[in-house]
Amino acid sequence: TGRAPGDTKPSSGAWLPCAFNFHRSQQSRTPEYQQTGELYPTCESEESEEDTTVQKEERATGLCFPKEKLAHSQKKVAQLIKEKMNTQANRELIRCVILSRIIFGEEHWKCAQALANLAYGYLTLRGPQCGASESRNCLINWLLSLEEKYSSKRIHTSPRHCDGRRASLGIHRLNLALAYFEKAIGNVIAAKGDGTSELIRLYKEIAQIEQLRKNHKQAIQYLKQAYSICVSSFTEISPQTAEVGALLAKAYAMSGDPQHRDAVEVYFIKSINAYQATLGTKNRETLAIIEEFCNWLAQIGKKQEAYRLLKASLKSQVISYGDCSEKVAETLYNMGTICFAKGEVRKANHLLRKCLMIQILIYGNDHSKSRETKNLLTLIQ
Repeated sequence: TGRAPGDTKPSSGAWLPCAFNFHRSQQSRTPEYQQTGELYPTCESEESEEDTTVQKEERATGLCFPKEKLAHSQKKVAQLIKEKMNTQANRELIRCVILSRIIFGEEHWKCAQALANLAYGYLTLRGPQCGASESRNCLINWLLSLEEKYSSKRIHTSPRHCDGRRASLGIHRLNLALAYFEKAIGNVIAAKGDGTSELIRLYKEIAQIEQLRKNHKQAIQYLKQAYSICVSSFTEISPQTAEVGALLAKAYAMSGDPQHRDAVEVYFIKSINAYQATLGTKNRETLAIIEEFCNWLAQIGKKQEAYRLLKASLKSQVISYGDCSEKVAETLYNMGTICFAKGEVRKANHLLRKCLMIQILIYGNDHSKSRETKNLLTLIQ
C-alpha cells in the first residue's frame, strides 16, 4: 500500500526512540506478558494495580483518532521503560503495531518499523520466567496471525496456520526478532533506498542478534553496511562513524578468526582517531574504546603496545573520572598485570599498590576486587 494521506517520510531520528535504547542489562529480564483477553485470549492473567492504571488511561484516550493514539502510545512506551514497567511497555509496543497497521497498512514501512520495535522489545524486555513457554507461544501466535485478525476482526487464530508458520520461524526469541528486523530493513530500503541513514541503527541491532546466534560472518556484513552508510552520510571523521567502526572492530574480534586481526586493529584505530578528532582525547567515549582496544591487544600478546596506550590515556582518565575513580583503578590494574606478565615485578608492584589504595577507598577492604589485587600483590612478593 502507498503512503497514507498527509504522511511524510521520517527524519533520521523518526524511529521509535525508546525501542532501540533498552539497557543491555535488561536482557536477562523476561516479561510476564500477563495481557488482557483482548490480545492474548489463551493466556490467563491477573489484573494488577498497574494494569488498572493503564486501563484508565486507555479509556481516557478512547475518543482520540488513530494517529493521536499512536503518538500517545509511542510516548508512553518511553515512560514505561524508564519506570521499568516492562509488561506494560510491551503492551504499548503491541498497540503501536495495531495502530500502525490500521493507519498505514500492512506493507507500509512504518508498520515494519513498529513490528521491529515490538520484536526487539520482546527480545530485551523479558521479566521473570513465569509461564515463559506459554507467553512466548502466545506472542508468536499473535504476531503470525496479526493480518487475519485485522481482516476478520476476530480474536481466535488458526492453530494449523500458526503451527505451520511456527515450524519455519521457530519459537526462539532471537529468530523472532531477526525476522522482523529483516522485514523492517527491506521495507525501509524499498521506501528510502539502501543508502539512507535510517538503516544504520537497524543494521547495528540486527548485527547484535546475529552475534547472539553465533553467526559472526553475517554480523560483520551488516556492520560493514552500516559503516559504509555512516561514511557517506556523516564522513569518516564523525562520532557516528566512530561508534560503528568500534562495533565492527569488536565483531571481527568476536569471530575468533586470526585472519581478522588486521581488520580488528584497523577499525579500532579508525574509531579512536575519529573519536579523538570529534569528541576530544578526554571524552569518555574515546577513553572507553581505547580501553577495549588495549584489552584486545593484551589478549593477543601485544602487551607492550597495550601498556603504551594505557599509560598515554591515564592522565586523561584522571581528568575525566577523578584520580580516585573506578576507571583509574582498572587502568592501573591492567597496567600492573601487563608489567607482571612481562617480568617487570617492581613496576607491577608499584602500579598494583596504587590500584589497591583506590579500590579500598571505593569498595572497602573486603570487596572481591580489593581481595583480587591483594592476592596478586602477595603472589608478586
